[in-house]
Amino acid sequence: MDELAHHISIMFYITAGVATLLFILVVFVFQERPELPPTQAQATARSIPPEQYSYTASVLRLLRNRPFIFLIITYGLNVGCFYAVGTLLNRMIIDHYPGEEVNAGRIGLTIVIAGMVGSLICGIWLDKTKTYKQTTLGVYFMSLVGMIIYAATLSLGHLWVVFITAGTLGFFMTGYLPLGFEFAVELTYPESEGTSSGLLNCSAQVFGIIFTICQGKIINAFGTLAGNIFLCVFLLIGTILTGFIKSDLRRQRANLLARAAEEEGQIRTEGSTDCRDVSLTTPSIISEAQL
Repeated sequence: MDELAHHISIMFYITAGVATLLFILVVFVFQERPELPPTQAQATARSIPPEQYSYTASVLRLLRNRPFIFLIITYGLNVGCFYAVGTLLNRMIIDHYPGEEVNAGRIGLTIVIAGMVGSLICGIWLDKTKTYKQTTLGVYFMSLVGMIIYAATLSLGHLWVVFITAGTLGFFMTGYLPLGFEFAVELTYPESEGTSSGLLNCSAQVFGIIFTICQGKIINAFGTLAGNIFLCVFLLIGTILTGFIKSDLRRQRANLLARAAEEEGQIRTEGSTDCRDVSLTTPSIISEAQL
């Protein structure tokens, strides 16, 4: 216990050091905001006088957006299950593999690393294809499949299998995070991304607390398999609800309209330039003819 306490204290000191460094950078280095707005939503927000903007009104508008409400629920279900798995992972591993505390930590690390890769790949794919609903639904379904496989193989007695299944689960569950945020921005444009992201995070925290407590009690009463099946049921519900989300890509539509307006403006500019060129060259042609 003394060794464990020593290692945890070192971890906390390192975390405190990193947080302090970030605080100093934010205070002395970070700009209040970039010179150019990074998104269309931010450009629209900057055009609104501060006294006319209301965070409460923005939240109320979002809560009347039915597709976004579905996304809040499905995002909370998915990420809440991920939080529950991460919180109870050590307990589940030790129940089936006594004395493997170190490997339980390594499995958690595997989930994190696989999740980093999944977030990167899913983000790149979404940026290339712009298939928001299809990609979100596909990754959600694969999260359900990963959870089912993880639950079915946890008790097989082969720790290397758990490494693979847990890594696969982390790949898709963490890969879902950027998809949820991007899909939310599409559904809620021109509202601020910070407002929609805050609501998604709030939903994830609420479901995470509920699922962690409930799964812990189910594991106490019925074992780890029952607890994981509990999460599989809610992932199935989330997958079905994701299929009902209307793919109203407001930001993409606004970008297309802005691009079309820009192209139309260029055409008009080129047309007026051509007219000026003709008017400049015509007198010289006439003078040459007269000569």
